[in-house]
Amino acid sequence: MRRFIALAAGLLMSVLGSAFTGLAMGVWVFQHTGSATQYGITLLISMLPGAIAAPVVGALVDRWNRRVILMVSEAVSAVTVLGLALLFQSAALRPWHIFVVVGILSLMRSAQMTALSSAVVLLAPREQVGRANGLVMLAQSVGNTVGFAAGGVLLLAIRLDGVLFVDFATFLVNIAILLFIRIPAPPRSEAGSAAGGGLLAEIQIGWRVVRTRRVLLTLLLFSAALNVSLGYADAMLTPLVLSFASAAALGVVVAAMGVGAVLGSTSLAIWGGPRRRITGLAGFALPLGLFLCLGALRPNVALIVVAVLGFTFCFTIINGTNRSILQLEVEPDLQGRVFGTYNMAGGAVLALSYLLAGPLADRYFEPLLRVDGPLANSVGSVIGTGPGRGMALLVMVIGLVMLLTAAAAYLQPSLRDLPDKPTGKRPEGPAAATEPRSPEAEVRVREHVQPAGHVVGE
Repeated sequence: MRRFIALAAGLLMSVLGSAFTGLAMGVWVFQHTGSATQYGITLLISMLPGAIAAPVVGALVDRWNRRVILMVSEAVSAVTVLGLALLFQSAALRPWHIFVVVGILSLMRSAQMTALSSAVVLLAPREQVGRANGLVMLAQSVGNTVGFAAGGVLLLAIRLDGVLFVDFATFLVNIAILLFIRIPAPPRSEAGSAAGGGLLAEIQIGWRVVRTRRVLLTLLLFSAALNVSLGYADAMLTPLVLSFASAAALGVVVAAMGVGAVLGSTSLAIWGGPRRRITGLAGFALPLGLFLCLGALRPNVALIVVAVLGFTFCFTIINGTNRSILQLEVEPDLQGRVFGTYNMAGGAVLALSYLLAGPLADRYFEPLLRVDGPLANSVGSVIGTGPGRGMALLVMVIGLVMLLTAAAAYLQPSLRDLPDKPTGKRPEGPAAATEPRSPEAEVRVREHVQPAGHVVGE
């Protein structure tokens, strides 16, 4: 685990610098254009290119050395932000430069996270995969929480170019760390070898593996539903809070989200997640839905703080469990393509949620809970009426959908019958035949009992 801890430390530095830069670039665009639309375009570009290119990125990760991919993605990101800083210093910076840079960084982040996710099982013992994912997510959550909190202060203190130079330095630090970390190549499996051919054929194999293994397809649908809840909750949070409270109150709520993510990832890093995988999925999806409903119940800042803290805590545990299942159920030399497929689907659902949340709230849900709206005397008597309560109703509906998703996930045999997480304890007697294996041994066993194309659970 020492190599993995060093890898997570480098990721923390990189995420921290990127959080500084992400906030600073968005603020610069809004300040210099005065356009919320341009700011929204910045947010969309920060996510969409990486999601669209995820299958290609996944195929390349399986083709190439993962450490090289991590180093190249950091180097390209470093050169990109350095160029942006020089444009700012020469007074030549324009919003379209920001859009291009944000798009490039989105692609590099997609490559980084796919390579890192598929490297977990190569660096960490099988019984420590949950904790390793917790370390990765802890680096991300701490970096984003501290980075966004400090980004505004840094922007005022050292201007945009100073923030970009800091980000440039964090990329260099991570590259230096990666120089001393060896990531072994994944052992070749029968399924991975059969997936040879051109790049297009290798891209298609990611979807084929997901489609022909019931547990992976069910998990993909569950993850999509989870991303719907995240997208709507994220899109509605700011206008919902500002409909009855101040910007300072919004800052407290956003900080609570960061605290929830840090607590969830810290728990995973120490605990490793629930012994039963279904508990880490459906078991935490249930309170996640309840927290969404709680936050929508009344226009109260304290209530929303509790709700967002609990929501992000549960979401982090579910996300970590999801990653662990993919890392343990998919052959190591196919994981790049499978993670690419999941990332593309998740990104598409998230983007669609962002796009639909505002129009749904403004055109349909807000009018329902006006003071004289159709639901004012029924639902309005419980959650209130007036500005923002229609958005609250939309969040509550998403929470109820999440409760149904949790129940549906538990009823799926392919998820409910997932094996318990590896413990690392050596069983005695006949049970010794089921002790956790090395990645190489596991691949050999899967090749023997589960040929490519077999549907898990059938």
